Amino acid sequence: MKRTLVSVALVAGVAAISGFENGDGIPVPPAREWAARNDALTRARVFRDAVFDASAIDPNKRSVDGALTTCRYRPSEVTGTTPKFDCELPNGDKVKVKYGWTKEIPSEIASTRLLHALGFGADHVSRVETVRCYGCPFQPFYTRSLAQLLGFDGFLDERINYTAYRDFHDVSVERNFEGEAIEAGDARGWEFHELKMINPSRGGATRAEVDALRLMAVFLHHWDNKAANQRLVCPGSDKPDCPHPLAMIQDVGSDFGPKKADVDNWRSKPVWFGNRAQCLVSMKGMPYNGGTFEDVAISEEGRRLLGGRLSQLRPEQIETLFVVAGLDDIPEWVATFQDKVRQIVEQGACPSSVAKGRAS
Repeated sequence: MKRTLVSVALVAGVAAISGFENGDGIPVPPAREWAARNDALTRARVFRDAVFDASAIDPNKRSVDGALTTCRYRPSEVTGTTPKFDCELPNGDKVKVKYGWTKEIPSEIASTRLLHALGFGADHVSRVETVRCYGCPFQPFYTRSLAQLLGFDGFLDERINYTAYRDFHDVSVERNFEGEAIEAGDARGWEFHELKMINPSRGGATRAEVDALRLMAVFLHHWDNKAANQRLVCPGSDKPDCPHPLAMIQDVGSDFGPKKADVDNWRSKPVWFGNRAQCLVSMKGMPYNGGTFEDVAISEEGRRLLGGRLSQLRPEQIETLFVVAGLDDIPEWVATFQDKVRQIVEQGACPSSVAKGRAS
């Protein structure tokens, strides 16, 4: 009987959340909010203010206790397909816990640490041996999915027992990048083709910096790039007139693939597309035909910027990156990483970008 109930919960949970994945049905944002969001995007940067220093990279750094982290269950709307739940740390910070056997966990750990190391915006994701969740129901993700589907989630929320706890082992704990998201109505994030709106004359990133982000997305195989998987954020502030918004990649659970961590698939697709002299990048051969990523020629300045940062990573740093993520076949991951860096660094000169203007 118990197994039957769990099976029903699993199937119903997936059915309940399927509508959240395609991004359809989002109401048109209020015109004023959408205009403010677009204005913020034109002023967006893609690198944090911190000075890049490859020697300071520490893939072992954790944002929470890696042995035992305790938290208080926070019921929230279910999205996606990976088992997860929100939880509140003793200091009041909210984190997202992903559990169960899924390659999304190593993908996120490796991708976010690499993005952060290179100076981009990224959430903080750590692998934790045990998360002790006070108030968590059995299988919180699927229980919540079923409750949402049947409309009794509010009933369950009123009856949470915060004196009881459940332990979740070998999980990831994610803390959001510091800052308030800039959104418009129910519209979240940004699409890759919108990067052309960024205008350096208004304080936004240069063409070289935007191209470095585009090239990084190709490097990671960030094909699942619907708007909700990127975020426009005001770092460390919730001011409506944010002077320097940050455009960052948010959800990297399917990276290093495509379709999550898979070294063979990651190795199979070269960095450059078509005629290498054109320095064209594309995701057309990936799921969903590349999503919101449109084919674009990377500028010489952008190639040098990202290639220069990637080439400063020492072999032992790259190895530790994949070890900490919990992946197998570490030598293969390191060799593939280094080969992709070589493809960028040894590409040869790309066409230079225009010194001023938008990142078209």
